Amino acid sequence: MDRKTQLAATRRQMLALGAVTAATIVTVRPALAQTTGSVLNCQIPVPDPAQSNFYIGPDGLLVDPSTPGAFPPAARPFSGEEVRTALQNGTSLPGTDYATSEAYTNYIRRLQNGMSGFTCYASLQMPKG
Repeated sequence: MDRKTQLAATRRQMLALGAVTAATIVTVRPALAQTTGSVLNCQIPVPDPAQSNFYIGPDGLLVDPSTPGAFPPAARPFSGEEVRTALQNGTSLPGTDYATSEAYTNYIRRLQNGMSGFTCYASLQMPKG
């Protein structure tokens, strides 16, 4: 194969690779958009349903219901969008006063792998692409 034929073959390969790459980008972008939407609709229960017999201390730790200054479990899980807004803007979570919201957001910040809501909270922390 002479040099000219090699260059033509390489150019065809590059064009083909470019076409595959473009198709991949078109396919991945809607998936990312869909993921972003699901992140905002995911739910974070406060506390984890397995711990629903505990109250939330002002520092976000789970405490006995008889603990002074502790807050009862949230009436419903919060959506990723609600949590993101509260954390970014410093506003209260829906249906809560300032102190309760602070306790709940402190609890959410303490979520760890394996706890309900952790994946949702972790995905809120990811930078937007």
